[in-house]
Amino acid sequence: MSLGLAAAGLAMPASAMSEAEFRQMAAGIFAPVIAEHDIPGLAVGVTWRGRDYVYTAGMADRAAAVPVTAGTLFELGSISKTFNVTLAALAAQQGRLTLADPVAAHLPELQGSAIGSVSLMDLATHQTGGLPLQVPDGAGDDDRLMRWLQDWQPVPGQGERSYSNISIGLLGRITAGAFGEPYAEALRSHVLQPLGLESTHVDVPKAEMRRYAWGYARRDDSAIRVNPGMLDDEAYGLKADLHDLLRFLRINLGDADVPPDLRRAVAQTHAGQTGTRHFQQAMIWERYPWPVPRDQLLAGNATEMARESQPATRLAQPDASDHAVLFSKTGSTNGFGGYVAFIPDADLGLVILANRSIPNPARVDAGLTLIKAVLDAAE
Repeated sequence: MSLGLAAAGLAMPASAMSEAEFRQMAAGIFAPVIAEHDIPGLAVGVTWRGRDYVYTAGMADRAAAVPVTAGTLFELGSISKTFNVTLAALAAQQGRLTLADPVAAHLPELQGSAIGSVSLMDLATHQTGGLPLQVPDGAGDDDRLMRWLQDWQPVPGQGERSYSNISIGLLGRITAGAFGEPYAEALRSHVLQPLGLESTHVDVPKAEMRRYAWGYARRDDSAIRVNPGMLDDEAYGLKADLHDLLRFLRINLGDADVPPDLRRAVAQTHAGQTGTRHFQQAMIWERYPWPVPRDQLLAGNATEMARESQPATRLAQPDASDHAVLFSKTGSTNGFGGYVAFIPDADLGLVILANRSIPNPARVDAGLTLIKAVLDAAE
């Protein structure tokens, strides 16, 4: 399908691409990635004009010889953050908070501190001027974290954008407080269940553990799963299967019937808030021009974008247009690596889930190649 046809809203016939053709296409693209990074198991899906296509390969559990299926649960890592901001936008839609609120308005113990004056929207866009990626080792409980935050100061000369589990973790805590519930319960009750995401969990239920893949460490190939940590639920704690993530992307594309306040909340997370060298930063989502040059997409997903503060300028007003935009987000834990992207003009979404934390550029490059192959197949 050409981009022009997609933008004009002209549907291609269902026969434009068969399941077998998609699987062959995906297998050819991902076979070298699987081989290079010794990926134990992989689930790849595309939702395109309301139809889902699925490709799976390898093992969810090597020791027990359990194959990956579309129902295998993978750790999402930082893809979890897109759900966090959906909850925050919903709280704003319902008048429980405003995203312009300073942190200290909801955490009075941070009154007078540097972080206390940061807005909730700043937390949702990593606009903190030096907040570190990870919670410091010495801040392993709520009291110590609050004391550390009271003393924290922005780093002079650092870029305004600092990708941080702390900032999004604080947003999740504050939003959950606005609902009067623990974060996991607030997310389940107000986002996951209303959106029909029955296989997305902070804590995997005992009855579903058989579907939960093992991740495999790059360092020694040991079978691992995510360890508990401060702000883990809010920042990187979700597990989900391919079906649910494809539905989540259909919701973001506007292709699913959801409650009106959640539809508005999802749309709010799409609006660009700041400009970086490579993309517009929305509420967690990263907005690239579509079509996007490969080098630009890879640069935006390079290691330094997550590990080093970067310049980012607030836009004069939020950019709410979904036209000619690719939305992108990666996520990793020590044993898992994923990537999600969607293009409203093409009515297409992509999910990549692996039980190996492979480098971001490898995931993103393969994902972009698959997106272009799917669209080219219909031209």
